[in-house]
Amino acid sequence: MGIGRIRGQLLKGTTPLLVLNVLRDGELYGYEIAQRIRLRSGGAFAPSEGALYPALHALEADGALTATWRESDKGPRRRYYTITAQGESLLAAHEAEWASFSVGVARALGGPNHG
Repeated sequence: MGIGRIRGQLLKGTTPLLVLNVLRDGELYGYEIAQRIRLRSGGAFAPSEGALYPALHALEADGALTATWRESDKGPRRRYYTITAQGESLLAAHEAEWASFSVGVARALGGPNHG
């Protein structure tokens, strides 16, 4: 498995966490969400539409996000996403799981947190 594929698999698994995290700061539309993730990750992650929109729709279906269509003065209307109280709880759970997972991976690789 090539590095690009590995990164793609990691991004797919962490997209909901990253989406909820950027929406914690306020509502955004899809392109803004992708740009914020790219910016915060220093360019390490740049979710494609094929990864981002299914995650947004799943989070909305789960009640973690609400979405509202708005007209734009610079093109087509846009769908703005807002995190809900349920989404905040899900984000906290994702963050705790990620912390545990990343420490476990570091230990398995013999990193500084092993032992």
